[in-house]
Amino acid sequence: MLLPEQSSIEQELAAVYRLYSALARELNPEFGLGGRLLFAGELDPAVCRLIRAANIAGAASLAASADAAVQRLAIHEGVVDFLVTSLDEALRILKNEIRKRQAVAVCVAETPRTLARQMAERGVQPDLLAPSATEAAEGAVFLAQGARRVEAEPQPEGRKFLVLEIPAAWAQRIAEFDALLAESVAAANYANRRWLRLSPRYLGPAARRLRSLECDEETAAALMKRIEQAVPE
Repeated sequence: MLLPEQSSIEQELAAVYRLYSALARELNPEFGLGGRLLFAGELDPAVCRLIRAANIAGAASLAASADAAVQRLAIHEGVVDFLVTSLDEALRILKNEIRKRQAVAVCVAETPRTLARQMAERGVQPDLLAPSATEAAEGAVFLAQGARRVEAEPQPEGRKFLVLEIPAAWAQRIAEFDALLAESVAAANYANRRWLRLSPRYLGPAARRLRSLECDEETAAALMKRIEQAVPE
């Protein structure tokens, strides 16, 4: 989960983006991963990053934790949208949002192994799996039936993950600042454009004043120069 130190926040954003990049291999230009289900397993920090990435990508996520403190923190930091007590409750929410191809994250107050067993018994087949969710016997079954294990992708050679704080001059014109950033991303690069558009909503309170994107050094330099030259009056 996000930490208050600036360098830690930037590292956290980069870690989430690497997971988003792995998910983005299958993005639909119109609705992202809407309609896909991620079984995230235990709500540890690595899984929280994956759920944030899945939210941005548009997938529905199902997580588990029997720890009340972890549950409360995940809700407080916006990692999950709903905390429920049973798989039945979770499925009612998930089925509705998956049908609409909307992102949603649900946590069941249960252990991951118990939840995975219940899913297998009910025939609930996820499309995507967190690495830790494959440790249970049911995880192997999900993989055998077509689920894909999601692991962070390395940063491509020659590219950097650029993190920008919204300048004070743009504080009252954030939409215009976002549009300026979007102009630096090719229209065909819908994965990066989606990240720019949706990541502030899902990356937590500490990152709301930050914007980020992956680009090459030349694009980064040109963008920084353009931001300096386009300061609003």
